[in-house]
Amino acid sequence: MLKLYGFAVSNYYNMVKLALMEKGVPFEEVLFVSGQTPQVLAVSPRGKVPVLETEHGFISETSVILDYIEQTHPEHPLLPREPFACAKVRELLKEIELYIELPARTCYAEAFFGQAVEPLVKEKARADLLAGFATLKRNGAFAPYVAGERMTLADLMFCFSVDLACAVGKKVLGIDFLADFPQAAALLAQLQGNAHVVKIAADKNAAMPAFQEMIRNKR
Repeated sequence: MLKLYGFAVSNYYNMVKLALMEKGVPFEEVLFVSGQTPQVLAVSPRGKVPVLETEHGFISETSVILDYIEQTHPEHPLLPREPFACAKVRELLKEIELYIELPARTCYAEAFFGQAVEPLVKEKARADLLAGFATLKRNGAFAPYVAGERMTLADLMFCFSVDLACAVGKKVLGIDFLADFPQAAALLAQLQGNAHVVKIAADKNAAMPAFQEMIRNKR
């Protein structure tokens, strides 16, 4: 059985978890916290989560893990078979990650953990996120999913990145990124009502107090 290493507060962990659940793939969750200890690095070369343990060994990096799951468990596909359509899904996934997920992450400390972020960092995040959402608005289909009529890997990135970016916008930058983007707001609400996403959110909420305590102890 596949084993998913990581922790329930990680949005990247939850992307992989949702893929496994949507595809009906049996898996075991293993609590595993990122770091640079020899024990962690023996499992994850960069010390990051998530990590997937397979019968052949460990795989890290979320996009690689998602590809592996798709290739080894083709049932309930999250990527189209047609090459161009597949490329468009990957393009949208990468755009959401590069232009929404990563800029928002620079402000997570202030948005979620009460640590001030430098004004210049916030200014850059604001500009990058505005451009990122504009990119998604131009390129996404939202019919109703990001790439079209069916859920794909792009929706996994959307579900667990856009919600956090919107929280950064409201808590740190004073912007509602979805105010003029009703298609994205509707999709986010739809995904958050998905039974698997509801379960993942409950697991995250249950794990949050211990995670926050761990963060405090590291300061």
